[in-house]
Amino acid sequence: MTVVKETHRRPLGRFAGRSVVGLLAVAGAGVAFGVLLMLVRFHWAPLYRADHEAAEWFNGLVAPHHPLVTALQAVTDLGGRPVLIWLVTIAVVGLLIRRQPRLAVYLIISGVGGLILDPSLKALVGRLRPVVDVPITHAPGNSFPSGHALGSFVAYGALLLVFLPAMPPRWRRPAIVLVGGLVLLIGLTRIALGVHFVSDVLGGWLLGATWLGVTAYAFRLWRRDRGRPVPPISEGLEPEAGEEITPAPDEEHVLEHPRSAVAELLVGWVLVFGALYAFGMVVSYHAKGTFLDTLDTEVPQWLAARRTDSLNSLSWWWSKFGDTHAILLISLVFCPLVLAIWKRWRPVLFVALAMFGELSLFLASSGAVDRPRPPVDNLDGHLPTSSFPSGHIAATICLWTAIAVIVLARTDHWWRWLFVAMAVIMPVGVAVSRMYRGMHHPTDVMGAILLSGLWIGLLWWVVGPNADVGRGNRPAIESEQVPELPDELARAGREE
Repeated sequence: MTVVKETHRRPLGRFAGRSVVGLLAVAGAGVAFGVLLMLVRFHWAPLYRADHEAAEWFNGLVAPHHPLVTALQAVTDLGGRPVLIWLVTIAVVGLLIRRQPRLAVYLIISGVGGLILDPSLKALVGRLRPVVDVPITHAPGNSFPSGHALGSFVAYGALLLVFLPAMPPRWRRPAIVLVGGLVLLIGLTRIALGVHFVSDVLGGWLLGATWLGVTAYAFRLWRRDRGRPVPPISEGLEPEAGEEITPAPDEEHVLEHPRSAVAELLVGWVLVFGALYAFGMVVSYHAKGTFLDTLDTEVPQWLAARRTDSLNSLSWWWSKFGDTHAILLISLVFCPLVLAIWKRWRPVLFVALAMFGELSLFLASSGAVDRPRPPVDNLDGHLPTSSFPSGHIAATICLWTAIAVIVLARTDHWWRWLFVAMAVIMPVGVAVSRMYRGMHHPTDVMGAILLSGLWIGLLWWVVGPNADVGRGNRPAIESEQVPELPDELARAGREE
């Protein structure tokens, strides 16, 4: 009996010891944030001078270099609300699909808390943003604390604590270093871009560390109160959930022969580009007096003559469904859901290759053919790419066709046909809108169809996005159809 009590006390003792250290760290971060808040609130002169001198130094260093500004803007966007809300939302949905509601609730509480703390403290302090000699970018609202620093610390930290058990032990430390480096870079970009002082970013980090520590400690207390073991924080919040939240635990190899697959895709890409280039040159410069030339001349003029304000607005919205942002958003929602529901990387690879191949083929063929836009008023103005082929239409066809191919084979529910309908409706709507707005000829649409059909067909042949579905069904069928041998026949076979 004494041994049982001692065994029961050891985890509690270790938890108590670790909790004291953790609470001291959280309290230290909270006290440091409170001190910094007071110094900023009462305009402490040394801090004021240091903040402004750092802002001027960074502005002089960064402002003259436009490529550097572009790179900093790309990094800082990783800490913006759109990206963080997308990450947390996708993670929450995936956890609910994998039947991990406690971890989903933890992410929601952590994320919502960060969203509440940022604007409320900015309103309380009321600090204006830096004023620099050469403004690089603009950010609305007050300055202290940095919302990007706070939000990235909380969001990426919470995601790391949740998904750490899904990683092999040898990857956990590099993952922690990677997340810490990303949060550090996001904060530095806010200073370098001139939208925050150094103390704003420090305040965001300290507040983020405090809030993340409080929520993690509350989750661990909840586990202890329910009699569950409380592991070291370096193992994540719920180590026993590692198998369930691993993206694809049952998949050993994404592709059986990756080298040959890469070679086949490279060769296929070249052949698809050759077909696009040949068709584009014919319809652009060698089809005078043919039916295709008449089609390319009369259809844009016929559509332009029937423009109205309402149709202009409708076509603008339809065009947006095929632009880069919409295509990327849909891809970034669909692919995590595929991982959460079917636990397979191959369909995700299929979608990723479909979109990457479409983009590269479009850019290469557009630059090689260099076809001018139709000779009508272009409602979208000047675009950096040429008319052939239509990138909007090709991207829309590739995305929705890839989605329909995956969903159709993996479910028997009636709603799978909705995705097939979308694979038809979306490209047709985008194609009509792009021609209506004077941005493409009809043969540009044909070029987009040619690109999409050849590339998706090649990916279907090489990648086989649903190959695991057939393999998963085959053993069950064979086991049902082949009866077991009688003992006498089995014995005779062994003797032979």
